[in-house]
Amino acid sequence: MISLQSILRKSISKTILNSGRLNINTLCKGGHSTSPFLIRNYSTSNNNPLNQPKSKKELSESFLDGTSAVYVEDMYQSWKKDPTSVHQSWSSFFNSSDNGARVGEAYMSPPTLGTSQATKAEPSTSSDTRQNVSDSMKLLLLIRAYQVRGHIVATLDPLNLANKQEPPELNPSKYGFTDADMDRQIYVGDSLISGFLTNNAPVTTLRQVLTRLKQTYCGNIGVEYMHIQDREMCDWIREKFETPEAHQISKEEKIKILERLSWAEQFEGFLQLKYKTKKRFGVDGCESLIPGMKGLIDHAADCGVNSIVMGMPHRGRLNVLANVVRKPLPAIFNEFNGGVISMEGEYSGTGDVKYHLGTSYDRVTSTGKKVHLSLVANPSHLEAVNPVVEGKVRAKQHYSNDANQDKTLAITLHGDASVAGQGIVYETLHLMKLQNYSTGGTIHIVVNNQIGFTTNPSSSRSSEYCTDVAKTVDSPVLHVNGDDVEAVVRVCKLASEWRQKFKRDIFIDIVCYRLRGHNEGDEPNFTQPIMYQAIKKQTPVIQKYSQQLIKEGVVTQEQYLQMKNIIHEAYEKGFQEGIKYQPKVTDWLESKWEGIKAPIQQGSIKKTGLSEPEIQLLGKAIYAEPENFEVHEKIRKLLLSKKKMFETGTGFDWATAEALAFSSLLTEGYHVRLSGQDVERGTFSHRHAVLHDQKTDAVYSPLKNLEKLTGKQQAEFTVCNSNLSEFGVLGFELGYSLESPKALVLWEAQFGDFSNGAQVIIDQFLSSGEQKWMRQSGLTMLLPHGYDGAGPEHSSCRLERYLQLCDSDPNKMPPKADAECKQIQHSNWQVIYCTTPANYFHALRRQIMRDFRKPLIVAVSKLLLKYSKAQSSIKDFMSQGFQRLIPEVEPEAINSPDKIQRLIFCSGQVYYGIQESREAQKIKDTAIVRVEQLHPFPFDLVQEQMKLYPNAKVIWCQEEPMNMGAWTFVYPYFNTVFKSLSRPFDLTYAGRPSSASPAVASETLHVLQKDNLIAEALGTKKK
Repeated sequence: MISLQSILRKSISKTILNSGRLNINTLCKGGHSTSPFLIRNYSTSNNNPLNQPKSKKELSESFLDGTSAVYVEDMYQSWKKDPTSVHQSWSSFFNSSDNGARVGEAYMSPPTLGTSQATKAEPSTSSDTRQNVSDSMKLLLLIRAYQVRGHIVATLDPLNLANKQEPPELNPSKYGFTDADMDRQIYVGDSLISGFLTNNAPVTTLRQVLTRLKQTYCGNIGVEYMHIQDREMCDWIREKFETPEAHQISKEEKIKILERLSWAEQFEGFLQLKYKTKKRFGVDGCESLIPGMKGLIDHAADCGVNSIVMGMPHRGRLNVLANVVRKPLPAIFNEFNGGVISMEGEYSGTGDVKYHLGTSYDRVTSTGKKVHLSLVANPSHLEAVNPVVEGKVRAKQHYSNDANQDKTLAITLHGDASVAGQGIVYETLHLMKLQNYSTGGTIHIVVNNQIGFTTNPSSSRSSEYCTDVAKTVDSPVLHVNGDDVEAVVRVCKLASEWRQKFKRDIFIDIVCYRLRGHNEGDEPNFTQPIMYQAIKKQTPVIQKYSQQLIKEGVVTQEQYLQMKNIIHEAYEKGFQEGIKYQPKVTDWLESKWEGIKAPIQQGSIKKTGLSEPEIQLLGKAIYAEPENFEVHEKIRKLLLSKKKMFETGTGFDWATAEALAFSSLLTEGYHVRLSGQDVERGTFSHRHAVLHDQKTDAVYSPLKNLEKLTGKQQAEFTVCNSNLSEFGVLGFELGYSLESPKALVLWEAQFGDFSNGAQVIIDQFLSSGEQKWMRQSGLTMLLPHGYDGAGPEHSSCRLERYLQLCDSDPNKMPPKADAECKQIQHSNWQVIYCTTPANYFHALRRQIMRDFRKPLIVAVSKLLLKYSKAQSSIKDFMSQGFQRLIPEVEPEAINSPDKIQRLIFCSGQVYYGIQESREAQKIKDTAIVRVEQLHPFPFDLVQEQMKLYPNAKVIWCQEEPMNMGAWTFVYPYFNTVFKSLSRPFDLTYAGRPSSASPAVASETLHVLQKDNLIAEALGTKKK
């Protein structure tokens, strides 16, 4: 019996190879959509060049690729199980093959595909049948070539600068057709190709098919979709474009598009008139973006969406704010006039340039649907806002119980150079289908100016299109000519339908141009003279479209002029009101958090300790072994050790303290979300928030079962291993934290130094977001840190970088009454390096147990996670709250305060090394104080300790090199404390010497450095 693979290798054209997958109209019951017309005998015809390869090379160029081979093999296996599951033609073919027919002679046309009695009588020898089969097959391959490659020659560039060559596979001659064949009838049966090509007739002509193919795939819309692996998705898009009749737009819709286009065009013109020399990064040259976005939003609302979160760069942002999100015009013009936020009190935000700001608005669509729009504030770091948008959308879906992800939609706008050049685009795309990060698909709109600042596409990417990254996640791309505003609106609406149906990303590539330079004061002819000569000759899209509608009789010239006058008057009115406009903080706020106070309002911190009964109740859930669940033996021992902690009230370790903090917040109604690489188990095998059955691999999370084990209702606990991304995932969690204050959102770095992969999020959003954009976030970053002799990698979380970003004034001591709460409120974030599990517990609860939100940076000692001396007792969890500073814990073991000669301040795990060395050497004249919170700096508590030991030499000890860690940060703060006590400034450093590398690679040298720095601190180093 001849194998199917042999038949495929010797009988099927390689044209299919170049197009990946057959996608003609369905011909069979089981969903397979091609006919064995594609399988032919190369040896029987001397007339058809496609039937007679003249060499082995020519023959190889006509073979089927692996993708299609798998497709036919799948169909063959389906036929073996059920002959009725495939089309009759395939059934005939497979039956003949299995009965021993020779290669090329297996196909025998069933009666339903025959064209005459002769065909039915002699299907394998009739020359007419062979000619019909050959013509039909060649036509199918030509159609497929247009479906796959037609976009290459689509008329996408309004400037017509691209010199694109037609792909050879789009030329009929490649398939043996000549001009003489253009009007010859070709048999296509009742359903061999779709009705849009044949008008459902059994025969068609090559000219008719080519005309329709070019109209569909080579016009002002170019469609890329045949790379998608899912057949249903491919067919859905194909059917949307291969319609029997050309797409029609109603008169009402045309008028609406014209009006929206006029608002967009006149906005840019008005700003150019009033503020010619000021930057605005206008959308001139892509004004069709505005009616496109508004059409998308209207259609999405009709499809069930009631909330949309948008992120975009600066290009066109003001126009989107004014005409899509509807930020008040007086506020926009006031910002152009130099208006700033007026805030009373000691704390004031810096604000940001107008084309970085966000806003939100409840809008009623043209069909009466209500939709909430929010545009996320972002910096000039292009594409960095993408994951922030996704995180915010995911949070909205969580809080609105939008489990099907139908109601909240993400829209992100991109530039052509940035979408191709920025890795964060790829990182964010690959969150699309991850269980705890998916948002149900994002609509991406690329404003393709065909230039990046001053760089041509040939220098800014290696791919054909700027959107080729979309193919990595099987997302379709709809390229569209930006000067065809109706086409732009059409693809935008179609994108909303795709997203709602398939819950996957989709890209819209609006190919347009940039009327002026990178900003309005830039001279583009320096670097793009040819392009800007073409732009200078370009007819504005508003002029094209208005003339089109006037010619069509949709509007009159007078009606259009009246429309323009009304819009101009609205802008003029907004401008006049902007002159006397008084900006308010609420103009900048994206949402109001009920019960959460701004920095100018006095906040408060609640008690974070728990009662012993509460602790014991939660403990039952933390150490309970699940029933009918095979726990790993080491985990079982770990659970037993936790049980002992609660029974004895001693020995609480880091992970148990964390679980106690999480569980307490969950039972108090606060959502807890912990995300990052390997966070379920913990990089250092300490957390085990998710247990795995050793026999079935079933999973169990103790903190998801609190209600069953404690009887208390609980909020949702999410602990999720992320993909291997820092930039994207930290941005996502930041966005998540912006949506609601009723959640503790944490991101843990696998190792602390990996966080530098997300430095843009840290610098541009987390550390400065509140001052720039008045957005509060309680995001917590957990950064494993600590020197253990393992080398430069993973020793340091680069604590100095976070401290450098702190905004407190080191020269100004706050009043004692404001020492903690107000000081934190007026700072940009908190940086801590705890030394006890209980203090870590209180720090986590403090994030929630107050009426304001601040980011928290936690340097987490790797050593202390399992260190027997770094444990807490149950009473430590019952105390009032977080200790910003821990004083000497063994005052009875050392001299009286007035006889103390050395006062060592330190932070983190180095404390235990100093304390152990002091004990071993029986040193009595040294006190050790731990600064648990480095920022805001605990001025008041440090001052108290220096007062307590008036005769002591003050030393700062750290294990990091001198140019790293906290040394350079704390130095000016200590100086201020010395001044407050009228003492001469004398602060001594004890630590590693300055270094370019965070740590040494030699364990021997590491130990030597550690011994030296501790000896320096204690004054025992030999000179």
